[in-house]
This record gives sequence, C-alpha cells and structure tokens, in this order.
Amino acid sequence: MRVRVLALASYPVEGASSRFRIVQFIEPLAVRGIDVTFSPFLDASLFAALYAPKRLVRRLPRVALRTLGRVADAFRSADVVLVQREAMLFGPPVIEWLAARLLRRPLLLDLDDATYIAAASPVYGRVATLLKWPGKTDRLIRWARTVICGNPNIADYAQARGVETAVIPAVVDTRVFFPRTSSSSDVPTIGWIGTHTTFPFLRRLLPLFERLGRERRFCVRIIGSGRDDIRFDGRVDGVEIETRAWDIGREAEDFRSLDIGVYPLDDDAWNAGKSGLKAVQYMASGVPFVMSPVGVCAAMGRAGETHLAAVTDDEWLDALRRLLDDEELRRKMGQAGRAFAERWSSIDGAADSLAAIIKAAVPLRRPALRAARERRE
Repeated sequence: MRVRVLALASYPVEGASSRFRIVQFIEPLAVRGIDVTFSPFLDASLFAALYAPKRLVRRLPRVALRTLGRVADAFRSADVVLVQREAMLFGPPVIEWLAARLLRRPLLLDLDDATYIAAASPVYGRVATLLKWPGKTDRLIRWARTVICGNPNIADYAQARGVETAVIPAVVDTRVFFPRTSSSSDVPTIGWIGTHTTFPFLRRLLPLFERLGRERRFCVRIIGSGRDDIRFDGRVDGVEIETRAWDIGREAEDFRSLDIGVYPLDDDAWNAGKSGLKAVQYMASGVPFVMSPVGVCAAMGRAGETHLAAVTDDEWLDALRRLLDDEELRRKMGQAGRAFAERWSSIDGAADSLAAIIKAAVPLRRPALRAARERRE
C-alpha cells in the first residue's frame, strides 16, 4: 500500500526551502512507495511580490483567498502531513492544529532554518516578526511526531524539548548542479547568489571588493539581491558589478558561471542555525569559495581543500587574493569540492532517510496497511 503525504509549505518551488527540502524529493519518494502532494501557501506571483510591499498590497485579496484555501488543505486526505517550517507565513498555527490535533494525522516538521529565533525582516522590520506569531515554531515542534532538521544545531534545540529528531543535511542533485567544462576567462568573476533577506550579509564585502579592485582585475556578479543597481562608493577602474534577477531556470547555470563564490554570514544564533545550502551548491558546481565559518558552515567541506574560511576583513581579502591570483588553486579546489559533493550530497541517501521517517510515522491502526507491513517484514 502506498503512503500519501500532504506537504505544506509557505513558499512555492521558487523558494529554496521548498525546492530543496520537498520538491526535489517528490520523484525519489514516489519510487519508494510514497506519493507527495505539494501545496504551497504562496503561488509564484505572490512569492515574486513578497519583498515589494507596494506590489504585495495590491495582491492582498489573493492572499485572503489563499488563506481560505489553506483551511481546506488541512482537511485533504493524507496518511502523513509534512510541514516545511510553517503552513502559512503569518498568524497562529491554525492549519497545523486542524491537521495534527483535530484530525489526528501524524505531523512531521521540517526545519532547515532556526525559525524559533525571532529575526527582523529587512523589508518589513519587526512588524513581520509579530505577524509570524512568535512561539509558533516551538508549538509545532511539540506537536510533531518527528522534527526533520537541516543541521545538528536545530536538532539540539528540538531534542531539548523532548521531541524525536532526524538530521537530513542540505543536499542538491549533482546531475543538475555540475561544473562547467570550459576554462576560466581572463578576468575572473567573484559571485554571490542569494535573496533579498540574505543580501545584507553581502554588504560587508562591498568595501572589500572596492579595496581589492584597486589591486586586481575581476568582475563581481550579484544574483537575487532584489537590487537593480549596486555601486561602489568610489570609482574603481577595472571592476564591474553585474546584478541579475534570480531565475529558477537559470540557477544551476548561474552557479557554474562563477570563478569564485562568496558565502558571508553574521556570527549570531540565527545564522548558526542555517543549513549551508549555498556551500553545497558551490561545491557541486565545482566553484571554489570563501565562507564564514559560522554554525554548521564551520564543518562543511574541508577548509583549505574545498574552500577557504574567513572571519576578519583581512582574512577575506587574503583569501580572495589567493584565489584571484592562482587559477590552478581555483581548479584544484573546485575539483575537491565537486568530489566532496558527489560523496556526501546524495539525493538517494537523503530520500532513503526521509522515506524511513515518513513510513515510521504512518499509524498502524489501519488493518490493510498493518497487514502489508507484516508481509514485508
């Protein structure tokens, strides 16, 4: 008997958390006897308007309709309900309460970020924190049959609340994310791919790029920042900043286009709870990169082999100089990162783990399902 999973998430496939924690596993889980129905709260249009308040206000009637539709989602037939972070972006966990507490369906909670930590939105400020209902994640953790964690730091938090946890690290499909075959251009490209919310971490590097640009030639490529035009404070000859909008159809190609990646993070509790997806994408794409060793990122890959770690401004400058000056180092580091990703970023391995968690959550009170399990055992 096949297992039916209703997967609820705030974001559509365009959101990295939905894409890499749910959608990329739909086909592998189907092969393992699990049928996943993915239901995001926001559609692609609402997601695109999320960080543009004026555009979002015009779409509030659609948000209201999506909210009504979300209530209906709670009553959809399923053996297991899988919630990625939260079923809706705002308000109390009503949908999860209906599914898990009223209808008594097993709830699995997937956390790839430390959403139990209140963080001000760079676009909506503290208002967003209040709308997201402080304490929601703690309540969902208590209701969950298992909390699926993107890293051990999140698992420690959930375990301290007496809940069963399982760590499934960030993985990407290495058949989609792979290195380019052509060699580097004469002018290396330093790049960053992120979102509106993570762009503030990159800001601290802009003055460093400006200093570095007075010494060496390179291009800076910034993708997904939500800014149309990013400039240095002064004139820097020979350094061009190229900004692009993020495009789901071009994501893997954009990673391959970089000669050097950067992954800056602030050293705080929120970032210590991140699962390091960007590092995995860089490694799978064969891109050497410089990364802040914060949280799980301090243990990802092998510093000095797959990437360079940097904390202070001087360390960032030294690391970038090394990679800009040595094409052979970039090549070797990219190859080491790719080998690491092929070994440790396994879709099949993660799908096996996820399938086992889902099947363990299915209630055995259904006679037909119980009999089928007994036959297999």
